[in-house]
Amino acid sequence: MADVNSILRNATILVADNDPDNLSLIRDLLKDHCKEVAVASDGKKALKMAQSGSSPDIILLDITMPKLNGYEFCKQLKADPSTCSIPIILLADANEAIDESYGFEVGAVDYITKPISSAIILARVKTYLEINNLRTVLHDQKTLFESQVQERTANLMATQYASIYAMGYLSETRENISGNHMSRNQNYVKLLAEKLSSHPRFSSFFIEDNVIDLLVMTAPLHDIGNVGIPDRILLKPGRVTPDEFEIIKSHTQLGLAVILKTERDLGIEVPIFNFAKEIIYSHHERWDGSGYPEGLVGNNIPIPARIMAIADVYDALISRSVYKTPMTHEQAVKIILEGKGTHFDPDIVDAFGAVHEQFQRIAQTYPNSEQDYRKKIDYLEKAIAINP
Repeated sequence: MADVNSILRNATILVADNDPDNLSLIRDLLKDHCKEVAVASDGKKALKMAQSGSSPDIILLDITMPKLNGYEFCKQLKADPSTCSIPIILLADANEAIDESYGFEVGAVDYITKPISSAIILARVKTYLEINNLRTVLHDQKTLFESQVQERTANLMATQYASIYAMGYLSETRENISGNHMSRNQNYVKLLAEKLSSHPRFSSFFIEDNVIDLLVMTAPLHDIGNVGIPDRILLKPGRVTPDEFEIIKSHTQLGLAVILKTERDLGIEVPIFNFAKEIIYSHHERWDGSGYPEGLVGNNIPIPARIMAIADVYDALISRSVYKTPMTHEQAVKIILEGKGTHFDPDIVDAFGAVHEQFQRIAQTYPNSEQDYRKKIDYLEKAIAINP
């Protein structure tokens, strides 16, 4: 950090006084100690000089300036973001009636009374230049620290997101769904969440700025529990038996168990997993209580799970699988609208109805390819051959 004398040597000082003798005296006192001493004989000229491209580092200002007095000068200088940090020392005659508290209120940092003392001038100028330099250094350090924190936070979020994506892809490789299922679901969830964020029933849920981002980020984990379902059931080309369906239903508990075990092993509760746990465990619940695993009814079903329910069902309906052909967009919309108040939250169904055409555009943007489907069939045939 620079010492105070070097700070002074590199400083530009503006002196504003309508008395030519005072201007000359102060300039002569300071010119050998600093880089530049600028002078002004009235307040307006001084303000224009201060607000020029090369602002002074400190201002010595007579209170009783013509055209613009010292107090008004302070007000205008401090109102300008580009000059508000410049220290102002007011100059006043010893016999002059001054309102010191008002001077400090409008932005001055100190008073010096005339006649001018060279020792006092130098001491005060050095003090406030050093204070202002320290303030600048602290501000720069704070800015650097905030930038580093933001960078580290962004890196942490990217790492978390990558981990979640990897877990989601792991789940997808075990399912008989091909292609961009995960990307579609994320975009469906985002679209529904944005539509619901201004709804009176859901406004308190969306009060934090990052809620939608967290929903989108954790959506890929909704079926992570499928990694624990045997291939012979998960990849079965025909319809499953009631007993097999009970095993499939256990993917909600298996998925939740994975997240809870992760948190236990880490010894902390991971905030980013809060929505994930609700989505994983409850996105198969139904509004009328006929879903699983808990048979939750209505508002007892977590909001993230209710949103995911519609996104997941829509995508399942329009997607081709080894045991069914895809439905049209219109057929899928009809089924979801018919599920209002039984399968799905009525207000979320209304939100879906308002944006369903955008759902179709998302599906068209992230389609399932025939190549992906054939790869899945090949995988299925090999899996069945190994585990008949």
